[in-house]
Amino acid sequence: MTENRTDLGRDLGRIAVFAALIVVFGMVTVPLPGGVPITAQTLGVMLAGAVLGPRRGPLAVLVVLALAAVGLPVLAGGRGGLGVFVGPTAGYLVGWVAGALVIGLIVHGGRITWWRTALGTVLGGILVVYLFGIPVQALVLGVDLGPTALSSLAFLPGDLLKAAAATALTLALRRAYPPAFGVRSFAPQSSAHAG
Repeated sequence: MTENRTDLGRDLGRIAVFAALIVVFGMVTVPLPGGVPITAQTLGVMLAGAVLGPRRGPLAVLVVLALAAVGLPVLAGGRGGLGVFVGPTAGYLVGWVAGALVIGLIVHGGRITWWRTALGTVLGGILVVYLFGIPVQALVLGVDLGPTALSSLAFLPGDLLKAAAATALTLALRRAYPPAFGVRSFAPQSSAHAG
């Protein structure tokens, strides 16, 4: 019972740390016309999915979105409140949750390697987020899907750099501090056999 409580505490701690990272990365922002800024928050989402996995990663993102929903300025540019969920970035915000899930499924689907991590961050952190974000942005702004998708290509080089950074940081953290991934090392137990 105590071990389950300790594991839950560790999980909540990891979720809180990555939610805080996502918020901090939101302080790095470059506003663009069209209502969707360039932000480092997607790097935080990629890291949450890659490090925390398919269950805890999306929960870290949901914590940030819940804080935004109650009005805290936790999104890029100090935005918060329910209005962000009906604006041009709404689809991207939902895409963060799905993206963190996909990243976690790919990265934690086997041994964590550079190619699995890179694939997860590109597919989940870019493709999935765009699949949610672009149609909603087009709908909210009243612009056709094609031009919206084309204008979103401006984000692609930065997102690819963030995917590369997330891959490098994930692998470095895996080597330096495996407990961040929920991996515990067990001390060898003596095996006493009753005769």
